[in-house]
Amino acid sequence: MTVEPQIQELINKFNDKVEKDEKLRNELKGVDRKVLIDLESEKYNFRLHDEKVDSFQAGEIADPDITILSDPATMEGLISGKIKPMKALALRKLRLKGNIDDMLRLRNLF
Repeated sequence: MTVEPQIQELINKFNDKVEKDEKLRNELKGVDRKVLIDLESEKYNFRLHDEKVDSFQAGEIADPDITILSDPATMEGLISGKIKPMKALALRKLRLKGNIDDMLRLRNLF
């Protein structure tokens, strides 16, 4: 079983939140970033563009602006709320690569 459906649902919730939250929309205005989610056995990518996440698909991308490194079990825990992002970071079960400002924009994803 993959975490792809859970990630897609998370992206749908994020996009719904952006649509309803003018402050968040303004924060994302003009942002165009490529994101890679590397879960060792699974890899996904998407683009943060036009105040929303789009182009979600399985596979790697060249030169991502942000890379999220983890494993499927931790990602499921993050999505379900069983593990908090800060705890996962502290335990090194979640690692992020990229510009800190860009990564902070994605905090609303979890």
